[in-house]
Amino acid sequence: MGLQGFERRLERLVEGTFTKAFRSGLQPVEIARKLIREVDAGRTVSVRGTVAPNHFAVVMSPGDAERFESFAEVLERELADEAREHARTEGYHFVGPVEVEMLADAALRRGDLLVEARIREGDGGRVGRLRLPDGRVVALGEHTAVIGRLPDCEIRIEDSRSSRRHAELRPDADGYVLADLSSLNGTTVNGAPITEQLLVDGDEVTVGDTTIRFEAS
Repeated sequence: MGLQGFERRLERLVEGTFTKAFRSGLQPVEIARKLIREVDAGRTVSVRGTVAPNHFAVVMSPGDAERFESFAEVLERELADEAREHARTEGYHFVGPVEVEMLADAALRRGDLLVEARIREGDGGRVGRLRLPDGRVVALGEHTAVIGRLPDCEIRIEDSRSSRRHAELRPDADGYVLADLSSLNGTTVNGAPITEQLLVDGDEVTVGDTTIRFEAS
């Protein structure tokens, strides 16, 4: 879907504000296009594969920043998602969470745009998150996270076919490992039953009737 999809998502999220604010001047798609170029330009090859920048400073004139002000958080979030999607398509990975911040610089004129991209390592040099069917996005950290029905599970799901403590995700040198906790109905990754497995970007984990997407980019 690419950048056209990016624009359509923004239009839905900010409704009439988008059309009114961007009839002329710096366009969100210009920012996305330049950010993607910086992802490619800043990538580097390591022993773990191709690592891409994950921290972006988007710098523009005060006048342009004012036009974006009412939905800057939405735009930052969508730009970060666009970077993740591009990395997923190209086979890049990140070593920390993807972050975008929009800044104003009085030295810049309307229409000017700078995007500074850096590789910023997260805890343990890994990054991962789970996208749940109800819309929740859970970031994974340096501690083991249990999936199940119990209230004290880090990732609680309302699913009668899942066990109280169904499976766990634990950090590993190469990312995150999913392990079944002797659950009644088992755990699958992309439809295949597992006992323990290292997850890769885009894997679909099913516990009971609940399917959770793992994202490493």
